[in-house]
Amino acid sequence: MFYGEYQHTVDSKGRAIIPAKYREGLGEKFILTKGLDNCLFAYSSEEWCNLESKLKSLPFTDKDVRAFVRFFFSGAAECEADKQGRILIPQNLREYAALDKDIYIIGVSTRVEIWDKHKWESYSGDDNISADKIAEKMAMLGI
Repeated sequence: MFYGEYQHTVDSKGRAIIPAKYREGLGEKFILTKGLDNCLFAYSSEEWCNLESKLKSLPFTDKDVRAFVRFFFSGAAECEADKQGRILIPQNLREYAALDKDIYIIGVSTRVEIWDKHKWESYSGDDNISADKIAEKMAMLGI
């Protein structure tokens, strides 16, 4: 399980340090892909296989399903941390998430997310996230 948030930077070569706590959970090699809300999602190989199985079970005849699967898989890349704990974030993924220099790396249960610093601070600000409104929606889902 992943949780917490860390501030890091992307260097001039497109590398970022993944916190040791997250590297342990992600494994030696893991998958990095386009996420929702213009961030990146990182999955352990095991969790990626679980997600792939779920997506395979969806009806490929549905246009929205095909579009989502294309979006999700076309941006996927296998990553491996070097001895300093850095990964190379592919250029297309850096562009998608607008990762320039300062980033947040956050744990979200079964995945890790990588956000541009300003986007994360804007998204997680009080104006966008209302704990009361989210709690109401979660209660409607039975949580």
